[in-house]
Amino acid sequence: MRRIAAALLGLLVLGLAPARADEEPRRGGELIFVVPSEPPSYDAHREETFGLIHPLAPFYSLLLRIDPTDPNGSRIVGDVAESWTESRDHLTYTFKIRRGLTFHDGQPLTARDVKASYDHIIFPAAGVASSRKGAYVAFESVTAPDDRTAVFRLRWPAAAALALLASPWNFIYSADRLRQDPRWYETHIDGTGPFVFVEHVRGSHILGKRNPRYGRPGLPYLDGFRATFVKSDSAQIAAIRGGRAMVQFRGVSPAEREQLQKALGGEVRIQESPWDCANWIAMNHDRKPFDDRRVRRALTLAIDRYEMASALSKITIVRDVAGVQVPGTEYATPPAELETLAGYGRDIARSRAEARRLLREAGVTEGFRFTLKNRGIAHPYEPVGVYLIDQWRRVGLDVSQEIIEPAAYFSTIRAGDFEVAVDFQCGYLVEPDLDLYKFQSTGVSDANYARYRDPVLDDLYRQQSRATDKAARGRAVRAFERRLVDEEAHYLMTLQWHRIIAQRRQLRGWYITPSHYVNQQLDTVWLSE
Repeated sequence: MRRIAAALLGLLVLGLAPARADEEPRRGGELIFVVPSEPPSYDAHREETFGLIHPLAPFYSLLLRIDPTDPNGSRIVGDVAESWTESRDHLTYTFKIRRGLTFHDGQPLTARDVKASYDHIIFPAAGVASSRKGAYVAFESVTAPDDRTAVFRLRWPAAAALALLASPWNFIYSADRLRQDPRWYETHIDGTGPFVFVEHVRGSHILGKRNPRYGRPGLPYLDGFRATFVKSDSAQIAAIRGGRAMVQFRGVSPAEREQLQKALGGEVRIQESPWDCANWIAMNHDRKPFDDRRVRRALTLAIDRYEMASALSKITIVRDVAGVQVPGTEYATPPAELETLAGYGRDIARSRAEARRLLREAGVTEGFRFTLKNRGIAHPYEPVGVYLIDQWRRVGLDVSQEIIEPAAYFSTIRAGDFEVAVDFQCGYLVEPDLDLYKFQSTGVSDANYARYRDPVLDDLYRQQSRATDKAARGRAVRAFERRLVDEEAHYLMTLQWHRIIAQRRQLRGWYITPSHYVNQQLDTVWLSE
């Protein structure tokens, strides 16, 4: 965990100091926040969108969690786990489960529920999707020898083992529910979290109220919360400006930050952070001509990422040219080395000439048409899509864009119903196991929407995961990166995101981190008035 913590960049906090040690949190009140996207289903083990995490995390507990009182977002603490031990050979992790925890339906939570939940994630049944199972290739088994003990056995020592077990997506589900129907949680909600589900009105809101049987004495502080679904960026900002919402937890654009600062002055507080999130472009290997690596390589060579960073960072939530790791962190490729990869060279005229040559060689004629399918969220998806279309037209391609409503977007790309699509990869801690699992072969990773099989890439993932020497791990991460974006051009990277949170000053006890997935259980959040 020390290397994970060291990898996190420092946070820039503007106008917001942590609550003083002598400041007593105020009890009561309803937190209203806006969410730009609605959950496609209720199952966190299946879904990948903040549109699930933000409104549903308050209903659930985790085995481990990122400490919500840590402003750096790097310290791991127990949630349903009271304590844990690691074996001397680093292959066995044994967790003691806290007593007295109950699901909202009144059933007790035991180690059996922890085992069933992680089996659902790591070893899903046929027909059950687990978006992050590819991150758990080091895990061999999960057992529950008694009601208070859960044991995780690894195939090899994994540097990220505890980080993987602290995933904010790993909601603890009822073993009985999962045994009766492994897909029950796609359409139902029943957790042990700080808030109890009240209602979900499609297109409007999700409502939760304080759980009087929550397992942490004195928490939560709030009486309840209302997650209001608002697709329009201007309407989200208007809600915060008008006091109808306290915050939008994903992030706002630079222009929206300035708009709120100008309108509200000291009534708004701004937090900023690097963001372990980036837009990747999936090129469907099942569709011609994108099964040809020359075509995929041409698409990445056509993009001037440096001009893209300069232009788009002024208008949306992207900023840095990056590879497979957040720039400046432990395993990030230095800029000079990054420039040796396809699409990262500084001579864009030369890159585009090579792109045209590859397209001709692959039999792709001038004016070849295809559709870029994009997620219907303004920032940063739509500006990124518009920019890419312009870049590809400069090498003779005729590209149109289809915007897909966010809830339908996932079913579209999961089904492979696209030629090229704007995809994303976001982590909750800066750690190669968490940032790279997506790009393993389809079947190993249920989140690989480019639909390729590459055993060499899979082996490189295992090499970096198993490496105990930092230098050796770094070499494996670089080799993985080179094969992914250069040699095979399976996916192409656009830009790293940059996170900006604007919140009404009354919202206290919430800290920004490099991830928009953590700190969303809301049990330590309170309202000052």
